[in-house]
Amino acid sequence: MLRDSIKAAQVAAMKAGDKPRLAAVRLILAKLKDKDIELRTAASVPDDDTLVVDVLQKMAKQRRESIGLYQQGGRQELADAESAELAVIEEFLPAQMSDADATAAIAAIKTELGAATLKDMGKVIAELKARHGTQLDMSKASALVKAALS
Repeated sequence: MLRDSIKAAQVAAMKAGDKPRLAAVRLILAKLKDKDIELRTAASVPDDDTLVVDVLQKMAKQRRESIGLYQQGGRQELADAESAELAVIEEFLPAQMSDADATAAIAAIKTELGAATLKDMGKVIAELKARHGTQLDMSKASALVKAALS
């Protein structure tokens, strides 16, 4: 399981004395614990690996946005710190689909659902997320779906 590999990375970072990596791994584990607490009262809990990937994707997205903002503000040292955290987070994420693979998956779903107009965009995105949600950045995917349907 993905959560076990993150915990193993924490132990390895502690033994190696790698403080920046250890801080990033602890941050990931803290976010996972927050999500677990949030889901205690939920009616249905998703698969653990799906949950972990979802949390990691959100963390990666936050880091990318922060890096851009720090670079615009001329704070390169903060952008570098965020980049280091992002590198650790991306180690645990599954491999992302290329744009060509994503476009092919969108085309397959589009023909399967019979989607033709932008009104069908919600259906296509929902199916795409169900099938390939862990392998796609959904913000990029929505732009690809929009282009395919227009």
